[in-house]
Amino acid sequence: MQSRKIYLLLFFFSLFGFGQDKATLSGIVSDASTNETLIGVSIVIPELNTETTTNEYGFFSITLPKGIHTIQISYTGFETIKEEIEINENTKKNFSLSETRKELNEVVISQNSYKTNIKKPEMSVNKLAISAIKQMPVLMGEVDIIKSLLFLPGVTNAGEGQSGFNVRGGGADQNLVLLDEATLYNTSHVFGFFSVFNADAIKDLKLYKGGIPARFGGRASAVLDVYQKDGNSNKFSMNGGIGLISSRLLAEGPIVKDKGSFLIAGRGSYAHLFLKLSDNQNSAYFYDLNTKLNYKLNENNNLYLSGYFGRDIFSLNESFRNIYGNSTLNLRWNHLFSNKLFSNLSLIYSNYYYGLDLGFIGFNWESTIENYNLKYDFKYYASEKTKFNFGANITKYDINPGTIKPLDDTSSINFRQLDKKYAVENGLYADVEHNLTDKISFMAGLRFSSFYRIGTSNVNFYENNQPVVFDEELKIYEKATPIRTEYFGSNKKIADYSNFEPRFTISYQINENQSVKAGYNRMVQYMQLVSNTQSPSPLDVWTPSDNYIKPQLADQVSLGYFKNFKDGDYTLELETFYKKVQNRIDYIDGADLIANEAIEQVILNGRMRSYGLELLLRKNEGRLNGWVAYTLSKSEQQTPGRTPIETGINNGNWYRSAYDKTHNLALTGNYKLDKRWTLGAAFTLQSGQPVTFPTGKYVFEGITVPSYNSRNEDRLPTYHRLDVSATLTPKKYENKRFKGEWVFGIYNLYSRNNAASISFRQNEDTGFNESVKLSIFGIVPSVSYNFKF
Repeated sequence: MQSRKIYLLLFFFSLFGFGQDKATLSGIVSDASTNETLIGVSIVIPELNTETTTNEYGFFSITLPKGIHTIQISYTGFETIKEEIEINENTKKNFSLSETRKELNEVVISQNSYKTNIKKPEMSVNKLAISAIKQMPVLMGEVDIIKSLLFLPGVTNAGEGQSGFNVRGGGADQNLVLLDEATLYNTSHVFGFFSVFNADAIKDLKLYKGGIPARFGGRASAVLDVYQKDGNSNKFSMNGGIGLISSRLLAEGPIVKDKGSFLIAGRGSYAHLFLKLSDNQNSAYFYDLNTKLNYKLNENNNLYLSGYFGRDIFSLNESFRNIYGNSTLNLRWNHLFSNKLFSNLSLIYSNYYYGLDLGFIGFNWESTIENYNLKYDFKYYASEKTKFNFGANITKYDINPGTIKPLDDTSSINFRQLDKKYAVENGLYADVEHNLTDKISFMAGLRFSSFYRIGTSNVNFYENNQPVVFDEELKIYEKATPIRTEYFGSNKKIADYSNFEPRFTISYQINENQSVKAGYNRMVQYMQLVSNTQSPSPLDVWTPSDNYIKPQLADQVSLGYFKNFKDGDYTLELETFYKKVQNRIDYIDGADLIANEAIEQVILNGRMRSYGLELLLRKNEGRLNGWVAYTLSKSEQQTPGRTPIETGINNGNWYRSAYDKTHNLALTGNYKLDKRWTLGAAFTLQSGQPVTFPTGKYVFEGITVPSYNSRNEDRLPTYHRLDVSATLTPKKYENKRFKGEWVFGIYNLYSRNNAASISFRQNEDTGFNESVKLSIFGIVPSVSYNFKF
């Protein structure tokens, strides 16, 4: 017993690094030219086989034995630093990295790109450098972060011209999308043709498909974590681009040199102006604004203020006008308590607005979702082997499902306000990352979340607590009639939930170049998107979980094999996963979702499952670099009957979800032809979108009515497309600050008419039924000019 106590004591001393012969090296890693902090920089001590990375604010901390050590600091696109440092006491030292000068020689270009971190217990995570995204062929010359994600394994969308993205068979509404920690509820401009992210203003992005850290919660599928640039605190600079249908401009510079900076970036489209020249009053355009201020109070304190504002405007003459978009604001305070304890306090506001003017019937519709989030995060670097993350957050939701009012006082339309909905979501979390041995490391975390649906609101109550009833004779589901309605006053609790969300990932390093990893995580989603379309639309309405709409509970397990070839020149990532989701909402046939104050009357709780195999093979070095991504997967949904008599949805059988893509192949590459020309290409091939085609028809009172069998039993034709680009960089002069480049592109090079939808009708001339395919894009050439000074 005594020896066991001594062993445990030694273990904990080892775990927390309480030895007197160690000291801590900490600091900030930044870009030498702009003072921009760098996220995810690798800091390695080769002789100790020890490493760490910078956090979201460029901070690192590592505890080492006292003495002289070689430190190696590397980051994609930057020169690697190697330096000998003597550490005899706790030391603060900042590092500045210079961008790699990509000079073309006779054989190869070295970029030190995407070498896989074999040892780190992190899996199902993809990171794309902004420089790589900007080299990919694009639609109409506009760089698109969301569309670049579609070339990664496990990521698809609902089709061409559709907004959002789907991860491992999940819905777009199951993704948490963060911009500087603020939630975005719609990620698209112009109904999905472009994304809300201005690539010029973005510093870093990371997509978590699984192995999601405990600090994230609130969604059931994935997390896209995006950070804006801080701004250049060395000197004033500008950059931008001019395209066929949109342009952008970014300005940044010091407020106080080396202490504070500002950034402001704007984009706008102008294709609608050409329509007006031809007396066409229809228009569709967007604009957005990214802003950021940061100031270094002292060595231990930094303040950040960042925001985003975007709007889309679509109109048809004077009879229809649609405005929608996101707004965010975030005030953050970074504080360093010690060289081991880092904290970030954030106060965040997020808003999504949707407005609709219907002039032909004389009314205006407005809906909003707002949330106020207070969060406090801590990172504690206990030792060279152990890091802790812990924190808390509270989020208040204010939801206006719809306000309907007349456009003028003489209208016959009456003012109508749907009941506003309020909710509070809390989260407490902690996780630890620990190197158990030289070969085994793990990350274990636990999140405790709670959710309160509160008044003011009217709540319906139903017999047997069932807002949907089943007609045994007709074999259909129908709305139930409330037996009573009760008013819940301000902040009075309507429903509440609480859940534990465990997370765990383990890595076993086979050798220096290969490892296997396994992970499990549970995610809980309390906010639900009310929509029965395959792709998010601007009118989608969010609703909180309540008495009848249960929170979604998602469990995912994954297993992966990772390998670096030729010192990272090539990397291979192979993963398999299985995910199941409880309480995934489904809709009864004929569900009416718009302006429905009793949405529970058309909803049933079902479940989802998805599973698959993902492969990602990268070539990181040389004139030619790029990757191949392939996914083989299945995504299904089931809503069984609540009793043996009920049929459920689709007779209670599993059916393909709207996001099921059996095969998904994506190839992308860039070739450096010479010092002036860079060529790019991207090809995608994937199974068609699941759809439900009619199997017959019947005539009722002179009206032809189609009949259907199983849901999503059919598919659209296979989708494939090839895009190409060429970038021309004119000769640079040493004394000129101005730099420019021309980007030429062709979207859908061989003009494949991919089906966005297929509809059925009766031919007026022949009387026969016929199918009609709708294709959005054929071949689309583009040219844009990018500049920087």
